[in-house]
Amino acid sequence: MNPLVFILGIPVVSALLFAVIPSYKVASRLNILAALATFIATLVPFVHRPETTQFFLIDDFNIYLLALTAFVTFTTSIFSSRYIIHEIEIGRLKSHFVRFYHTMFQSFFFTMLMALSTNNLGVLWVSVEGATLATVLMVGLYRTPAALEASWKYFILCGVGIALALFGTTLLYLAAQPVLGSGMPSLTWSSLLLCAADFSPHLLNIAFVFLLVGYGTKVGLAPLHAWLPDAHAEGPTPISAVLSGLLLNVAIYAVLRFKMLLAGNAHALAPGPLMVIMGLSSLILAGFMLYKRGDIKRLFAYSSIEHMGIITFAFGMGGPLANFAGLLHMAMHSLTKSAIFFAVGHIAQIKGTQKISDIRGLTTSQPVLGWALVLGVVAIAGMPPFGVFMSEFLVITSTFARQPLLAIPLILGLLVGFGALIMKLQGLAFGPGEPGEKASGVALIPFYVHIALVLVAGIYLPGPLVAWFQSVAKLLG
Repeated sequence: MNPLVFILGIPVVSALLFAVIPSYKVASRLNILAALATFIATLVPFVHRPETTQFFLIDDFNIYLLALTAFVTFTTSIFSSRYIIHEIEIGRLKSHFVRFYHTMFQSFFFTMLMALSTNNLGVLWVSVEGATLATVLMVGLYRTPAALEASWKYFILCGVGIALALFGTTLLYLAAQPVLGSGMPSLTWSSLLLCAADFSPHLLNIAFVFLLVGYGTKVGLAPLHAWLPDAHAEGPTPISAVLSGLLLNVAIYAVLRFKMLLAGNAHALAPGPLMVIMGLSSLILAGFMLYKRGDIKRLFAYSSIEHMGIITFAFGMGGPLANFAGLLHMAMHSLTKSAIFFAVGHIAQIKGTQKISDIRGLTTSQPVLGWALVLGVVAIAGMPPFGVFMSEFLVITSTFARQPLLAIPLILGLLVGFGALIMKLQGLAFGPGEPGEKASGVALIPFYVHIALVLVAGIYLPGPLVAWFQSVAKLLG
C-alpha cells in the first residue's frame, strides 16, 4: 500500500476525531500517538518509495523533509501535552478551546505534509494557504486583544503574500501551457522540470518574482516579516515551535522548487541575486532588532528571521557547497529553534511572564531550565561543536570562495546577531534569581533529544545524510 495513505490519512482522521473527544487530557495523549504514527509512516518511503503520480511526488528533495517535519511535530506534541494542560489548570486557556486546538494542530500537520509531498503546484498553493488558516486560528487561541490582533495581522499579511504566490503560479501555468498543453500537466512539477528549457523566459522571470515575494512572506523574509514576531509572542508556545521549526521550512521549500525551474531555463534570469539580497537584508535587520526585544518569544522570533535569511542567502549563492550548507542549516535550525521554544514555554509558565526584564538568573533559580536555555542559545548562536556552527561555517567558506565581498555583510550580520543573543542570555541565565516552582527534567526530554541531535550533527554526519545533502544540492543548481 502507498505509504502516503498513512502519512496524510492519519492527521486527517486524527483532526476529525479530536473535534469530538470531550476530554482534553485524553486528546493530548492521543495527539502524541497520532504524531508518532505519522512519523513512523514517513520513514517507510526510505524503504519503499511510492510511484510518482500527477498529484504526489516523493523524491530526494522532500523525503528527508517529510521525516524531519513529522519528527519535530511528534516531539512538539509531547511538549504540547504538558503545556496545554498547565494552561487550562491556571485558567489562562478555556478547556472547551482545547478540542479546537488539537484539531487545528493535526490539520496544520496535514497541510505541511501535503505541501511537501504534492506534485501539483496548485495543491502546493492550497496546502500552504491551509497551513496559514490553521495557524491563524491557533495564534488567536487565547482570545485576548493582543492575540486577536496578532492573528489578524498574520492573516492579512500572509493573505496578501499567498495571493501574490497564486498570481505567480498562474503565470507559471501560462508559461507551461504552450509546451505541455492545458490541464494538469502544466501544473505538475515533474513534467514542468523536464520541459523548463522550452518555457517563455519572460513569463518565468515575472512568475518567480511574484512567487519569491509571495512565499517569501511565509518564510518571514524582510521586509515581509512583520507578522512573525507578533504571531510567536501571542500564540501558544507549541505553535511558535512548529512555526519556526517547520512552517518556514515548507515555505522556503516552495521557493526552491520554483528556483529549480528557472535553473532549467538558460534564458531566464538568475534567481540567486534576488535571494541573496533578501537573505542578507533579513539577516542584518533581524540581528540589530534582537537588541531591542523585551519579550523572550519575540527575541527568538527575530532569531528565526535571521536564520531564514542565512538559509535564503545560501541557496541564493547556489553551487554544491552553499546548497549543502543551506540544507544542513534548515535541519539544524528546525531542531534547535523548536527546542528553544520548548524551554521558553516552560520558563514563561513558571515565571508567569514573557518579559525578559522579569526573567533573571535562571541557572540559579531554575538550574534545569536555565542550563537548557544556555545550551539552546549557544547552539543557535552558532557556537561549536553544534551543527549550526557547521552549517554557518560552510556558508561563510563557500561565500569567500566565490564572492569574497559578500562575505563581509554576511559575517557582520552573524556577529551582530551573536552579540545580541549572548548579551540577552547573560541576564536571563546568570546572576541572582528569584526562587520558585522547580521545572521537571522529564518535561524537557524533547528539548534534550533535539539538542543531542544538533550536537551529534556538529561532530559527525552519517554517510546516508551526507549523500542526500549532496544529491539535493546538485538538483538545486
